Amino acid sequence: MMRHLLTSLALAFGLAGPAAAQTTEVARAALIPGWQQADGSHVVGLLLDLAPGWKTYWRSPGDAGIPPRFDWAGSRNIASLRTLWPTPEAMDQNGMTSIGYPGDVVIPLMIRPESAGGEMRLTGRMELGVCKDVCVPAELRFSATLTPGDRRDPRLVAALVDRPLTAREAQVGQVSCRISPVEGGVALTARIAMPSAGGQEFVVVETANPSIWVAEAETRRAGNILTASTEMQHVEGAPFALDRSGLRFTVLGKRHAVDIRGCASG
Repeated sequence: MMRHLLTSLALAFGLAGPAAAQTTEVARAALIPGWQQADGSHVVGLLLDLAPGWKTYWRSPGDAGIPPRFDWAGSRNIASLRTLWPTPEAMDQNGMTSIGYPGDVVIPLMIRPESAGGEMRLTGRMELGVCKDVCVPAELRFSATLTPGDRRDPRLVAALVDRPLTAREAQVGQVSCRISPVEGGVALTARIAMPSAGGQEFVVVETANPSIWVAEAETRRAGNILTASTEMQHVEGAPFALDRSGLRFTVLGKRHAVDIRGCASG
């Protein structure tokens, strides 16, 4: 079975005809067609349906996870593509915390054409990790012709609704960061003024530079202030400048999640 699991997954589907899907012992991937919006952009969904007990990872998977990667080379008439990740969960994995989805997930894609009214062709490859007792790499390849239409599948609608709240929606106040040097990198302490997101909150810290490794944050709350402390290092050990405006904080709580961009000096 292990040899079979390590074999790359392949997927090909088109919106012009019935969506094709591939099933393995670990996962089934399928396209949810979605709809074209008034501004000409197109919303589609990528369904990852995992076998019982298996999980996959969010865009920032934590120290114990495997980061997903997309490659859109070969696409035609596509000016921009945004991945609208639904809210993930913080999951224990052998004493460490991983961030992802314990079961199937629909990942919405927002696609904008270069030429309005022209046919859009989406060609992509997704590398991801799927885990149970062991973690194995998987690869999805797909292509789709995006045609006008309104196919509001409730799974795709639910995935769009299940995104983290914006800072404004969550009534976030001042966000400040204190940065200090440590051996091999920097330490960061973020103070976020916001109401509780519910239960034991967990903060994921990301930077705009993919070459910077961010340790799992220590999260604590005192009244209306949520504090997250972490350390960062360049993956090659090189010095780096940290842009506060490129920092991103995702607060995962029992009631909801919150997406916060940037912080002031503090």
